[in-house]
Amino acid sequence: MADLTTVLEATGALAGVGGLGYAKVRAPRVYWSLVGLPITWGRFTVTYGATMDVCGLTVRPSGLRAFVVRNVARREVQPAPPKVRRVRGTSTGLRVLLRLPAGLEPTDVAAASERLRHAWGVHSVNVVETKPGFVELRMTGYDVLKRVRMPRRLRAGSMVVPVALRDDGTAFVRDYRKVPHALTLGANQSGKSMYQRNLITGLAKLSVGLVGIDCKRGVEQSAYAPRLSALATTPEMASELLDVLVAEMESRFDLLSAHGVSDLWDLPEKVRPVPLVVLVDEVAELFLTAAKKDEERRDRMVMQMVRLGQMARAIGIYLEICGQRFGSELGKGATMLRAQLTGRVIHRVNDKQTAEMGLGDVAPEAVFAVTTIAPDRPGVAVAGDSSGGWSRIRTPETSPAEAAAVCREHAHLTPELPALAPFRPAAPAEPMTDDAPSLIKPRPITD
Repeated sequence: MADLTTVLEATGALAGVGGLGYAKVRAPRVYWSLVGLPITWGRFTVTYGATMDVCGLTVRPSGLRAFVVRNVARREVQPAPPKVRRVRGTSTGLRVLLRLPAGLEPTDVAAASERLRHAWGVHSVNVVETKPGFVELRMTGYDVLKRVRMPRRLRAGSMVVPVALRDDGTAFVRDYRKVPHALTLGANQSGKSMYQRNLITGLAKLSVGLVGIDCKRGVEQSAYAPRLSALATTPEMASELLDVLVAEMESRFDLLSAHGVSDLWDLPEKVRPVPLVVLVDEVAELFLTAAKKDEERRDRMVMQMVRLGQMARAIGIYLEICGQRFGSELGKGATMLRAQLTGRVIHRVNDKQTAEMGLGDVAPEAVFAVTTIAPDRPGVAVAGDSSGGWSRIRTPETSPAEAAAVCREHAHLTPELPALAPFRPAAPAEPMTDDAPSLIKPRPITD
């Protein structure tokens, strides 16, 4: 009987170890919650002071504190690390709120993030300034970008779209009221189209008008026709559509002037025009020309896009520009338009110069991160903005069929805009289901 008990205990222990090993590979969130989080929390608690000291994140205490320690506590005065205000565990990592002492700034902590990562045995450490004097250490216990799972609680808003997952476990969102225009770059098979599909899937559920410009004969955006208010599939159509958008911008400015406001969102809801998001699939197709006679049309299109980038934010027209490269070699006006695109999302690129085109003027430190994206991880990108901050992101996998289905489901949200009616695309035929009757007459099988 004792032998049987020993065998059962050993079998149970082996099964437990095997289960944890399986969870570490196949269910990292479960493994982190059961094993990784308690171990990391304990390691952080025990080694916090020593780790901050060796990383150079301590300062001399104030004169009053040094006097009290020396004369009341009768202890040697030690350098003081940042005060820990809160420690909170999550399903992906550990969050630590620190109060920085005088003499330290957030960049000092950010510079030591790699050393902190190794000291506490976590996958990554991101430093975020929450308010003056406070920073939050966002530790992740495993590679959250390996298998993307969006957080359950997502930030909501009238023009907020969750698009991807950051490497600190939070959602990367496109907030058009804060970042009105954006540029997305990436090589072929880098996940750029998947990012666009996730963006369109989120926008399709909002009360906005979607305007597509896809000069590759609409091969990318035609599937979203039920949700598009306008679609241009050739450079000629794109030129006409941009003229209409500029005329719409001017009429909306007249509306703002008549009500004495300077922003679309300050208008009364009953007279407020619907916001428009202009999605340009491959911007190079609007710049490159094959004949000299087309240069005049090209220059006009570029001028109209620059005007939209400079002024359209106030009247609720937002630009989403997508391409493989976006530099001065495209032609006159390229760099002027790029300067208006505040948000930047750069996927894997073929050369360092393309990464510098996208991030060199807003977050120079992120250029190296772009060049290290592995080819076997499509959807991984680096997102930056004019504040100089940047982060690694990855979009969840969304197939073209899934994005098209969402557009069909929310086709009733497509606004009726008379100015864009000539460019309204015809909805494609719905795919045949298995329940549809067969058009082939069955023939009996004879011997």
